[in-house]
Amino acid sequence: GFLDFSTLEKRRHFCEREVSLNRRLAPTVYLGVVPISARGGQFAFGEGEQVVEYAVKMRILSERHFLDQRLRRGEVAPEDLDRLAVVLRDFYLNQRPTEEIESWGRIDRLRISTDENFRQAEPFVSAPVESLRPEDQKGVSNAGHSNLTRPAFETLQFYTREFYRRRSQLLKSRVREKRILDCHGDLHLEHVHLTPRTLSIFDCIEFNDRFRYVDVANDIAFLAMDLDFQGRPDLARYFAGRMATELQDEGMPLLMDFYKCYRAFVRGKVESLHCLAPTAPEEERRVAAERARRYFRLALQYTVAGSHPLVLAVMGRIASGKTTLAQALGAELGWEVYSSDYVRKKLAGFPLFERSSAAARIRLYSREMTEHTYDRLLTSAAIQVQKGQPVILDATFAQRALRERLAERFGRRGVAWCVVEAQASDAAVRRRLSARETKADEISDARREDYAMLTRLYEPPVELPLEHYVRVRTTNRLDATVTKALQSLACLQVKASGNAP
Repeated sequence: GFLDFSTLEKRRHFCEREVSLNRRLAPTVYLGVVPISARGGQFAFGEGEQVVEYAVKMRILSERHFLDQRLRRGEVAPEDLDRLAVVLRDFYLNQRPTEEIESWGRIDRLRISTDENFRQAEPFVSAPVESLRPEDQKGVSNAGHSNLTRPAFETLQFYTREFYRRRSQLLKSRVREKRILDCHGDLHLEHVHLTPRTLSIFDCIEFNDRFRYVDVANDIAFLAMDLDFQGRPDLARYFAGRMATELQDEGMPLLMDFYKCYRAFVRGKVESLHCLAPTAPEEERRVAAERARRYFRLALQYTVAGSHPLVLAVMGRIASGKTTLAQALGAELGWEVYSSDYVRKKLAGFPLFERSSAAARIRLYSREMTEHTYDRLLTSAAIQVQKGQPVILDATFAQRALRERLAERFGRRGVAWCVVEAQASDAAVRRRLSARETKADEISDARREDYAMLTRLYEPPVELPLEHYVRVRTTNRLDATVTKALQSLACLQVKASGNAP
């Protein structure tokens, strides 16, 4: 539904547009437009008795020098991105945008593209999220969904609306600063060809001006997102930072996550559409479905955590629903989930799914064992963060001192952290505790007789700064609870985007 090449004249027009637009960044690659003619029942290039088609004549490029291929071989260095940044800087700075181009920086026109994406992607939204348990009994879950879930879809819509509402002045300033340009529009790794002597950026969008008339931050965000998707967030941050410096653009970092989210969502939609192609082989459709899932997850990650790894602690009283919520968030985001109940029993050498005796519980829940458990939990999170991976911690964090340890350990190192407190009514808690009596896969030892004591020991997290704290009621359906948690985190992320480095 994107293209109209229905007539010969239209195809000739778009071939000519493709050549003229792409010569801006790949002048030696695009050689011209040639007719294809019918001659004596055969087809040949050049003018003839009847022109039946037009083609773009291009120079053949060595496949090994495409940036995506080089990245797979580990042959992309910051110096390569420096070369790319200089070429793009000159491309952007040499432009003088018209009023028509600049009009596409207005929020009402930005919404045309984002609303269109949501309409086109909604058929791919899956059934509500279901409660998940650790599949391998290791206290870690990264199970997920094969397509776009309802909580993710609604959170992405919410994040987009919130960004337009809260960052309207920033978006208006982009028009005033002449940052809305006739850009490339499809700037990802496969469209950059880099040799020791040459650099070509080809295959820009020629069929729809709206997709090229974008904020320069939007253009740059596509390639930065692609680097994230390929597992190189370090290069993504370097490239985005270098472009902001080259263009002397202080606003670009404030917009990067928003536009990376947009680009990841578009790619997820495109891959989802490919799954429907009736002529595509089954394996191609399977690969496209997996890529779509990864792109949608990446888009969701930008909404709740931005471009840096986040330590997300899901805490709460006994039977508050924190473990169910933590596992569901892990499934939505594809993040590892580490459970204090699991860590505690493994450290003590106790069976995971057997309730410990009264004497054993005294040792298991002693101050010393609790300290040891949280030390291990925070260390595991730190290891994930060092690898550039976000993580979810499923633990009560019942005492202020434990939460302060979390904030101190990660805040001191400049690592993003946030706490989600799961809350439930007394009636819901008692029902859940009763249900534990007959569950065979319950790791926690807490039961009805422990409720009063553990409630007295719980210190509400009143000390947590609002920018690091989210409260979620867990007595609704799980998909509604997950949506609320994700949207609350997205709201914090939009607010924090005004303080991006």
